[in-house]
Amino acid sequence: MACSGPALAGEPRTVESVDLGRYGGHWYEVARFPNPFQRRCTADVTATYEARPDGTIDVVNRCRVASGALVEAVGVARVTDPKTRAKLAVRFAPAFLSFLPFLWGDYWVLGLEPDYRWAVVGTPDREYLWILARTPDVADADYRAALSAAAAEGFDVGRTVRTQHGAQAAATAAAPR
Repeated sequence: MACSGPALAGEPRTVESVDLGRYGGHWYEVARFPNPFQRRCTADVTATYEARPDGTIDVVNRCRVASGALVEAVGVARVTDPKTRAKLAVRFAPAFLSFLPFLWGDYWVLGLEPDYRWAVVGTPDREYLWILARTPDVADADYRAALSAAAAEGFDVGRTVRTQHGAQAAATAAAPR
């Protein structure tokens, strides 16, 4: 079990630095902790990040639901740690409510492959975790490295569920039950 050491004494550590220009673009969710706001998502989960001129980031999350429809949530992120740019806050509520602090959720980059091929994102309370990649399928070694990065920061990686994409999702849906 990798849940030992100083990472458990407090908040998880983020990566030392995130180049938001390189981080921007399209990501596929490879795995996540089950959570209430994604309970309808059955497959094809993606996130797209695009920098705005004011320094905030447009966030568009998409997923396929049981009916086969693609649904989307549009939000905005702001950097909360300008030194590392690894701690952000994300809001999916309307802008006129943005003054309410509880509408902003933590988005901390906890692991990042040097070429930005995969990322591990979580929350300081370790209740939420996502593994993202630039492609829907990742090599086993990359997946294990991402899980290891999360475990090193005290996340119970046994809770992760893999996300299905494309043909993989279609095959599962067509399988006899």
